[in-house]
Amino acid sequence: MAFAATACGASDGPPAAGSTVPGTSSPAATSSSSSAGTSPTSGSATTTTRPSSPGASHGSCAATTYAQLRPNQRVGQLVMVGLETSQPRAEVGRIISSEHVGNVFYLGGWHGSSTVADTSNQLQHQATSSATGGVGLLIAADQEGGDVQQLKGPGFSPLPSALQQGAMSSSALVGHATTIGRELKAAGVNVDLAPVAGTVPRSIGQANQPLGRWGREYGHTPQTVSPAVTDVVHGLTRGGVAATLKHFPGLGRVRANTDFSMTGITDDVMTTNDPYLRPFSAGIKAGADLVMMSLARYPKMDAASPAAFSSKIITQTLRGDLGFHGVVISDDLNAVAVRSTPVGQRAVRFIAAGGDIALTGGTLSAPTIVAAILARSAKDSAFALKVDRSVHRVLALKARIGLISCPAK
Repeated sequence: MAFAATACGASDGPPAAGSTVPGTSSPAATSSSSSAGTSPTSGSATTTTRPSSPGASHGSCAATTYAQLRPNQRVGQLVMVGLETSQPRAEVGRIISSEHVGNVFYLGGWHGSSTVADTSNQLQHQATSSATGGVGLLIAADQEGGDVQQLKGPGFSPLPSALQQGAMSSSALVGHATTIGRELKAAGVNVDLAPVAGTVPRSIGQANQPLGRWGREYGHTPQTVSPAVTDVVHGLTRGGVAATLKHFPGLGRVRANTDFSMTGITDDVMTTNDPYLRPFSAGIKAGADLVMMSLARYPKMDAASPAAFSSKIITQTLRGDLGFHGVVISDDLNAVAVRSTPVGQRAVRFIAAGGDIALTGGTLSAPTIVAAILARSAKDSAFALKVDRSVHRVLALKARIGLISCPAK
């Protein structure tokens, strides 16, 4: 999510959630199944949890669960839909039930931890054996700081912008992010769509619409951004939620917002050994569980496709060069930047390139996305194998954070 008022809505206001909307890791101190082994450089309502057995490894638990899921339930694990405050909960419940969607993110405007916690519980109770095979939902929110704080009110601390956070001491920033994580966890949110690992050079500054305009960057050089990203990942992990590095390989040099524009979204400087990739490497080393892909274009890395549709950028650079083995999630596939591609094919191209979870701000897109993935899998064995690998990665993350129950061995 680059930054949209309601996913990729018509508003040009501060980020809402999910994509570059401002947008739009997991325990840093402990090793995460998603991070690379070697990479280059206030509580309210009680929330539902599904503790995994300590005797089962995350990988074996994922494999066991995978074998028990039907094909449409497996594909549902690769879709995340948005939920707005004004949206009937039953609408998302139907999508979870009928399309077996396994992940949800909160769009802006949510007020009060108790309200969010109650909603999270309702959503998790929709993850039945017939809907998701009993696999719990990833529930995410954009909780960055400043204009990009989707959950506010009692139980959620007011957050300074990322640019202000970047000026904090390391210990203060870790503590700050730990508080964010604990507040999210208390509200039943298990994934923060943060931190932004992009660097906005001073020469562009606020002319950068997705980040700089809103102070979503932690600094103006990779040397400043990298330690801040590390601290935030560590803090969120300690707070009990998974962190998401975004928007790979970075939105700091583009001028326009991918949520609202098909032009002005090209970074013609970024290369595979660019210093601006260092904050992402730092976040991977710190244990981030997810990486969100940008919808912008980087012709020196791949002249043919935007990052989210590029195997050169996802598979070769992110997974290969940077050694990231975790879950790759898309920016909002309802964004204007990719509107020229049919809805279902957006998800197909993303997964074919090496992505895992197709994020869409609109629930109405979910049936089309699920059908397109199933159809392509049925006629393309190589694509079907990629789907299987993606499902395993998502299930491994869910096992690690307690969304799957597996018997001890």
